[in-house]
Amino acid sequence: MTPALPPLTRLGAASCLAASGVIHAQLYLHGYRALPGVGPAFLLQASGALAVALLLTLTTTAVLQLAAAGLAAGALAGFIASRTIGVFGFVEYGFQPAPQALISILVETAALGLLAATLLARIRRKHSTSPVVNTLMKRS
Repeated sequence: MTPALPPLTRLGAASCLAASGVIHAQLYLHGYRALPGVGPAFLLQASGALAVALLLTLTTTAVLQLAAAGLAAGALAGFIASRTIGVFGFVEYGFQPAPQALISILVETAALGLLAATLLARIRRKHSTSPVVNTLMKRS
């Protein structure tokens, strides 16, 4: 992975997470806030996603990247639950509301993929600078 790619993947993940936050905020403001349990969950998801997305643009800490992955995975899990077992008694069907449901799935999946790529780059970088690995590589 080129040196420029990890910052680009991290910024891409932040953008996707921010898009998820905007979608959840929009849905909260346009009706979901009236749903007990679901409304506060949408507000929490929107607030958390936007805050972590902003912080993700400013720092490279692994804990923040894990928080971002948790937010994206949690939103996807909530989407699946709302269409199967229901969430707080609320059940939705298909890709409603359209187009937000589909866009949300796409950006959250992309965020997880980009965060995974950033993590792999971090692991490779760490192992490539390890004295033990460098010694073993010289012997080969």
